Amino acid sequence: MSYKNSKNSIERRARRIATRYGLHLMTCQKPDKRVLAHGGYMLRDGETMKILYGDAEYPFSASLDEVTEWLEELDARRGEVPA
Repeated sequence: MSYKNSKNSIERRARRIATRYGLHLMTCQKPDKRVLAHGGYMLRDGETMKILYGDAEYPFSASLDEVTEWLEELDARRGEVPA
């Protein structure tokens, strides 16, 4: 049985990519009904503590798929992994 595409492994992968860029993947600890319906994640800059993604309509509004897509676009824009 493969766990490659399980939620936990996808979250770990997203967390590793975010860490490369000095970002923190944050999860909602006490979700309300909006977060439970869709979302639960935010990305925060580790230096400035500014939320970069996932707070559009309400806090933790991004889903894990949206966060990984955003991080993959960031990887593509930068073209290389930072040292």
